[in-house]
Amino acid sequence: MRRREFLTLLCGVTASLPPLAASAHQPAPGKWRIGMLAPEIRQKPIREGLRELGYVEGQNLTIDWRFDDRVDRLAALATELAGLKPDLIAANGTQAAQAAQHATKSIPIVMVASNPIGNGLVESLAHPGGNITGLSLQTPELSGKRLELLRQASGKLSAIVVLYNSDDPPALNALKETEEAARQAGLQVTTIGAPTPGDIAPAFEKIAQARPGALVILGSPLMSGQAGRIAELALQLKLPSIYPDPLFAKAGGLMSYGPNYNRIIKTLATYIDKIFKGAKPADLPVAQPSKFELIINLKTAKALGLDIPPDLLVLADDVIE
Repeated sequence: MRRREFLTLLCGVTASLPPLAASAHQPAPGKWRIGMLAPEIRQKPIREGLRELGYVEGQNLTIDWRFDDRVDRLAALATELAGLKPDLIAANGTQAAQAAQHATKSIPIVMVASNPIGNGLVESLAHPGGNITGLSLQTPELSGKRLELLRQASGKLSAIVVLYNSDDPPALNALKETEEAARQAGLQVTTIGAPTPGDIAPAFEKIAQARPGALVILGSPLMSGQAGRIAELALQLKLPSIYPDPLFAKAGGLMSYGPNYNRIIKTLATYIDKIFKGAKPADLPVAQPSKFELIINLKTAKALGLDIPPDLLVLADDVIE
């Protein structure tokens, strides 16, 4: 049940981005090449956005894709993409954007990243400077809100486990905020890092030993790529869980609260189109989400034996039954 459409992107801090369709009638002339440094699950939205703007692979567009969940491989893959001399590099995730930044100072880069100022990607949201622009995700600041929502859904809680990618800088920021929010709520917190897909199963063995009342998963490209697996493992342990990305609840997790990542990533196509038409990354303000989506999976709630409070269901943007 879609209760309301929520996402408005703010260009910089004030002006709104134009809709994708605004430029669909006239793509930039010529043939274009994009180097895409993004997980497979994030490619589809960008490709859809580009098609809506008139860029068709095999006709006026070529996309070279590279990615790896291991941080130590991203730098080499970014350098490889830069060596192909694309007209632009699209990077999804803070670490991917940083890898692209180190690989080239001249090729335009559009990114989706957390805290791009703090992570040295841009000078400011309104005036990025350099060769990078795109979209800023401010999800770490929502850590306390996610914990509050999880407590409402789960009933009484005394202990939680936080699962995170220990190699991901934004996840480390979110971890600090989650720990502080849990401390203020009087909750015991166990933190478990999982920097690679191979660490997920051992992490859940540790989670089972900790016997928490609920599970908080912190956002990262790695965790999004493993969303279905994490949701399944959490259900096996009868653990209520929450994650920033809507795909988690749709994959069987109990709840998600955060920006709609696929819609945000699709908006990268607008930046790509502007740059292909002559705009400079330094002159394109970085956008950020201003509203967030709560999704509750009632099917999972029933499997967990939870009765979701009606007032929480009313707040949900989407309820999966």
